[in-house]
Amino acid sequence: MKVLGLSGSLRRDSLNSTLLRAAAAELGDDVEFVVFDGLGALPPYSEEIDVQDVAEPVRVLREAIAAADALVIATPEYNGSVPGQLKNAVDWASRPFGASSLKGKPVAVIGASMSPYGAKWAQADLRRVVGIAGAAPLERDLPVGSAHVAFDADGRLVDDGLRAGLAEELAELRRAVTTADVAA
Repeated sequence: MKVLGLSGSLRRDSLNSTLLRAAAAELGDDVEFVVFDGLGALPPYSEEIDVQDVAEPVRVLREAIAAADALVIATPEYNGSVPGQLKNAVDWASRPFGASSLKGKPVAVIGASMSPYGAKWAQADLRRVVGIAGAAPLERDLPVGSAHVAFDADGRLVDDGLRAGLAEELAELRRAVTTADVAA
């Protein structure tokens, strides 16, 4: 199984990137986990430049999503919603309409923020957006609040409940991939 991770934060020391690494460790050695690190290179979405020969960063994003069995997206919360660059990536990935690389792809949405709410609004918005874009988002979230103190020095979640919640969400993602494979 191959899982693609996307961090909605472009910061080098991003807490959401740390959360993605915790998810990768939780998935185990039998899963190939690849983090896509090219969100910052994507141009703003425009139909005028969404042509047969799209910009290289767009092609790379679409191919990475197409090659994955599932996605794990970790989102921070900016002004109560999804960061613009992450939404832009979903817009690019949602094309061509009806035949995008996101179509039917199981997606786990998780999020971390320094607020005590753990990016809950952003996660809800992102599940809605990727669902409309054609993906199959899980109906759960993982709000990691006060994320600046939520990880140990090795990047593991220190709270047993959060670790268990992450494990449950990733187990559900595995089941969604297996179910999608059987249906195909």
